[in-house]
Amino acid sequence: MFMRKGVLMLSFITLFIVRNFSVQGQRTMANSLAGIYSVAYVTVPNNDVAKKIAHGLVSKKLAACVNIIPQITSIYEWENKITEDNELLLMIKTRTETVGNLTEYVKENHPYKVCEVISLPIENGNKDYLNWIGNIVPSSSTKASST
Repeated sequence: MFMRKGVLMLSFITLFIVRNFSVQGQRTMANSLAGIYSVAYVTVPNNDVAKKIAHGLVSKKLAACVNIIPQITSIYEWENKITEDNELLLMIKTRTETVGNLTEYVKENHPYKVCEVISLPIENGNKDYLNWIGNIVPSSSTKASST
């Protein structure tokens, strides 16, 4: 009886370990690109500014894609006043390591004194799409080896 309990317990432990490593391996595969890419958000006052910044980011390989989302209303405090403005939103897909350069480009080409540039890491997504971002926006290690 004792031997049977020991074998049964060993079987449960083995099953638990195999199951957890299998699930952990699947998570690692699915999330292997987690955090490598980011989505950045920038608000702009009009379509001309939106297109200028979007075209510049893509042509300079700072972004793979920029979506221009029209007709948002922003309510915020500026210079001790509550302000309401109609704006557009740029949704920018890029490498996380590129966000600093992207921010500098936006600041240099944006009419606002203090422009919004915020980013969030992409944790999950279509692996093919994420790889496409990586093919368009070179990594800093690729840039360094080509210079």
